[in-house]
Amino acid sequence: MSTILLVEARFYPHLNDLLLGGARKAVEAAGHKHETLTVPGALEIPGAIALAARSGRFCAFVGLGVIIRGETYHFEIVSNESARGIMDLTLQGFAIGNGILTVENEAQAVARCDPAQLDKGGGAAKAALALYELREQYAP
Repeated sequence: MSTILLVEARFYPHLNDLLLGGARKAVEAAGHKHETLTVPGALEIPGAIALAARSGRFCAFVGLGVIIRGETYHFEIVSNESARGIMDLTLQGFAIGNGILTVENEAQAVARCDPAQLDKGGGAAKAALALYELREQYAP
């Protein structure tokens, strides 16, 4: 049994509770343990994963958060840079599921976060587990 680190940007607690619920359920259903690390915002998720990866304690990571479009360009910066950071780490060989949602409004966020609806938290956890298994298959 391996441990997956769930890294959440807890900017919208009610939405993150839904994302975490889906991710935890998917990890447990796959027979793995999990720990949760909370960071202030989505931009901190890749850095937190990079720091935690150095410990060697985790076989995979799941980034979870919600970015809702506002009135400024900040939405694009946070969305693009958090995704880029996760992709950079993935290309370095880390198994990461990207569950950082970028939405126009709260209704879209609820539909995507809710495990009874689109369950993007569970989907991100399953993606991380798939990459972990692929890495194990091709590890030297």
